[in-house]
Amino acid sequence: MQFDQAGNDMDTLERIKRQIANHSLLLYMKGTPQFPQCGFSGQVVHILKLCKAKYAYVNILENLDIRQTLPHYANWPTFPQLYLNGELIGGCDIVTELFEQGELQNQLNAAGVTSDAMEAIAAEE
Repeated sequence: MQFDQAGNDMDTLERIKRQIANHSLLLYMKGTPQFPQCGFSGQVVHILKLCKAKYAYVNILENLDIRQTLPHYANWPTFPQLYLNGELIGGCDIVTELFEQGELQNQLNAAGVTSDAMEAIAAEE
C-alpha cells in the first residue's frame, strides 16, 4: 500500500478518481437509495428522484476506506457528496438549495442525466 503526504491510501484515491470519472452523476451516501441510513442522504436521494435523475452511488458505510479518504480528496468533510461530471456539487444543504432554486434540475438536464424514470445503480469498485 502506498500513501500520499496526507496519509491517504493511494489505491483508494485512485478508486475514488475512477468512480467519479466513470459516472456522470455520482452520490457518495450513507446507505443505499432504497434504504438511506441518514436523513441527509435520504433528502438528496428524494431530490434526485424528483428530478428523475440517473445516478450511481457508493454506500460509504460499506466502504470505510472511501469514507475516510473522500473528505480529504474533496476538501468536503461531510456526507452525502454529489458529483456531476467530475465536479463536487456539494452536500445536502447545497443540493437542496439548488433544487429549490430550480438550478439543480437545469444542471442535471444539461448534463443529460435525467430520464422518464429515476434510476440508481451501485458504482463499480
